[in-house]
Amino acid sequence: MSPEKKSIIVNQKAYDQPSVFLPENLLREARRQKSIARGVVPKICVLDPDGDILDSLLRRDCARINEHWACYHTNLYDFELDGVTYGIIGCAVGAPYAVLLAEELFVSGCELLISITSSGQIIHKREPPFFLLIEKALRDEGTSYHYLPSSEFSYLDETLLTLLGDTFTEIDTPVFRGTTWTTDAPFRETQHAIDQAKSLNIDAVEMESAALYAFSKMRSQAVVCFAHVTNQMANIKGDFEKGEAAGSRDSLRIISLTGSKWMSAR
Repeated sequence: MSPEKKSIIVNQKAYDQPSVFLPENLLREARRQKSIARGVVPKICVLDPDGDILDSLLRRDCARINEHWACYHTNLYDFELDGVTYGIIGCAVGAPYAVLLAEELFVSGCELLISITSSGQIIHKREPPFFLLIEKALRDEGTSYHYLPSSEFSYLDETLLTLLGDTFTEIDTPVFRGTTWTTDAPFRETQHAIDQAKSLNIDAVEMESAALYAFSKMRSQAVVCFAHVTNQMANIKGDFEKGEAAGSRDSLRIISLTGSKWMSAR
């Protein structure tokens, strides 16, 4: 890629200009075309890229379609957890898709977005599976650069990081604070790229968090990202094991504790 093209893609963004294409306008037309009544989504919503949390809820008949969600691409399901209603979207894989949904969720009534994505281990903390509360994410994707000027990392909001503190000590599967590498190309995780990530003390690799945190910063919206570290990039037999109920039990507990702590601070 020539230096001129690189500067256009990464550096020549008009960050002070509003977007012409707005999520509320897209949803307006979707409601018109699909005859969907105007309404709101739950205040706390979840992105579930692997879909295992949603599958668990559906198998137990614990989730129902939200009739007011007007997205062209997805279904939003509502579910109850410890007396609180949450919304959840499954299989939201990758930075562009995750941020598209985040934009639409927040103009539809969401006030806190929780993402729990599976990820591959970079630095060996312990044997998978375990969770990371992602404090910062390396911006090795394209979406974040449309929201914030070029930098190495996107960050979890400091207020949310302080709020969550040691909230997750009671989870059976350990939850650590950590750093991830957000990539757009999981099958281009070369040894060179992995070694670079290790040199930056990065714990795991995933596909959404850097973009979601950039969106959060630019839009002043509350987003918390977790990585469920489940694999070593399929380089060992028996990789990708998530734990009980494909990890959904512990993931739901993390969602409940995060939601409760956030609500208690409002």
